[in-house]
Order: sequence, then structure tokens, then C-alpha cells
Amino acid sequence: MSVAAPARRPGADSGARTPVRGGRTVRVGPVSALLRWRQLAVPVAALALLVLAAALSMGRGDYPIGIGEVLRTLAGLADDPQEFVVLQLRAPRVVVGALVGLALGVSGALFQTFARNPLASPDTLGITSGASVGAVAAIVLSGGSSAGAVLGGLGIPVAALLGALLTGALLFALTWRAGVDGYRLVLIGIALWSVGAALVDWLLTNAEIYDAASAYVWITGSLNARTWDHALPLALAVAVLLPLALAAGRALGVLQFGDDTARGLGLRLAGTQTAVVLLAVGLVGFAVSAAGPITFVALVVPQIAVRLTGGSRPPLLASGVLGALLVVAADLVTRTVLPQALPVGILTAAIGAPYLLWLLIRGRRRSTI
Repeated sequence: MSVAAPARRPGADSGARTPVRGGRTVRVGPVSALLRWRQLAVPVAALALLVLAAALSMGRGDYPIGIGEVLRTLAGLADDPQEFVVLQLRAPRVVVGALVGLALGVSGALFQTFARNPLASPDTLGITSGASVGAVAAIVLSGGSSAGAVLGGLGIPVAALLGALLTGALLFALTWRAGVDGYRLVLIGIALWSVGAALVDWLLTNAEIYDAASAYVWITGSLNARTWDHALPLALAVAVLLPLALAAGRALGVLQFGDDTARGLGLRLAGTQTAVVLLAVGLVGFAVSAAGPITFVALVVPQIAVRLTGGSRPPLLASGVLGALLVVAADLVTRTVLPQALPVGILTAAIGAPYLLWLLIRGRRRSTI
């Protein structure tokens, strides 16, 4: 008895699109990818809102400018005084805020997917705390010791970047045991965060009053007095690291299934995990070096993105755009809605801290069921 072979679908080998629930499977030769409409619609809508928030932010100040005039200025159609106000005084602050939010959002998505844990973020893993140690040491110890003189000569941004990279390397070294367990990663990260916070407190306690005040302003996370000198290094870093992070998306999908499954599918586990950690830490380091530790953005945004897109893991692109929108919008609120202008890091902490408590309570309830 013979069974007839099923008929081949027309165009199955020529890039045909197979409709699936919520999207389409696109095949080009041996390569296939699932294209979900929500994963495209969410970043596009967030980008439109980001442009609107950026225009509103660049129009607010002692010299108010309408949204239409801001857009005309960006297009090069305004007069010289208005162009100076928008492009030289206000645009750098908005651009730095958007790039910082983009970097933090992507970094948080990388960490949470890598660790398979929604609590994994640069804040809870101690990366931002390590960056704060480097920056505060550069401010407080500059000229007071040989190490402080070296840090002061490098500058606050470079010192913060070095602090983030060293903390990330220490985190990976302490966590690695023939692979990285997400639970152990979070526990060790919290310990490193505590050590970093203690070091920052010790440095501030022994600092001169003026140095301590300057360091305290920096560690709250602020976009005040940002210039193109702050924006350019961050833009170059994002231009290099973001495409690499997006290219790692397929490997991140494999890592979701666990270390043993990833090895069975032919993934080079050690190299992939190392590359993901370096990308995430690099994005955080440059973001913190440009604006200080703007906390909880990397924790909250990826979980918002995964719920809006309906995927199984935090999407990198949507997390980045939503992170940029959150930072720019929060900075706009602190300058225009609140009775007194505050650093943007204070508002993001006020948003993120209740969310962190909710995550912990929800996890405890699930563990007792």
C-alpha cells in the first residue's frame, strides 16, 4: 500500500509568505523569519510619540517655541536666533536623553532575555552602581591620590565607563559555572550593587563639601547642561553596539530554552553569553557616562515592550524606542509639569521602584501556589 506524497505548496522554495496567527513567516531561500505586525507597529508608534515629545521638549523654556516652529527649525527653515536656541541649547539635551533611553532599553532587554529573569537589569545587577563608583571616585579623589589623579585625568565619562566594564566583568566571572544561571546572576548582581553603593557612600562621606555636592548631582541621573560633546560619543557607541545587539537576536532566542538545549542546537554557549554581556554592559557604560545612572529604565521598559508586542521575550528594537520615549517624556515632565525642576533620574526611580516591588510580590505569590 502506497501513500501519495503531499503536494508541494506553490512558491514554498521561492520566498513565499506563510500566514500565521498574528503575523507572517517570511522565507528567503534557506532563511526564514516570523514577522509579527505588533512587533513592527509598537516601535513605529513609539517613534512617532518620541518625535512629538522631543519637539515639545525643545519648544519649552524661557523662550517658548511652537511645535511647528521647532520642526521648521530642524528642517533648516528658521531664522538664526531661533536655530541657535533649538539646535545649540535645547537639542543636545533631548538627543542625549533619547540615546540614553535607547541604550538602557536595549541593555535591559539583553540582560532579561539572557538571564531569563525579569528582575535582571543593569540597576539590580550592579552595573550602574559600578559606573557610579568610577564617576564619583573621579570627582572626589581627583588630585588627592595617584589613582584619583589618573581617574580625574581620564574624566568622569571615561571613569564611569571603566567602572561599568569592570563590574560587568566581575559579575560574569563570579556567575559563570559551565554556563550562567539567571537566579545566581541576580543574587550576585544584588551583592555587587550593595558593594558599589557602600563605596559611593564612603567616597561621599570623605569628600570635600563642594565635591560631594557635585558628585551627588551626577549620581541622581540628570540631563542638565548636556551638550553635543556628551551626545557625540554616545551616538557613536550606539551606532556600533545597537546593530550588533540586533544581530544577536537569533542567538538570544535560542538561549531562552536553557543552556543544555542551546548546546544541543549547536550554539557556542560561552562565546554567545560573553558577547551578550559585553554588548549590554557597553551600552549601559556609555549611557551612564553621558547622563549619570538614570535608574529603572532598563528594568521597566523591556517588560512593557514584551506586553505591548505580545512576544515571548523582550524585543530589542521596541525596548530601545520605548526607553528613549520614557526618558525624553520624563525629562519633559520634570521641567514643565512638576512645580520644581528635578533630575530625570528621580522621576524614573519613582516610576520604577513600585514596579520592582510588584515584580517581587508577584514572584512570591507564584512561589507559594
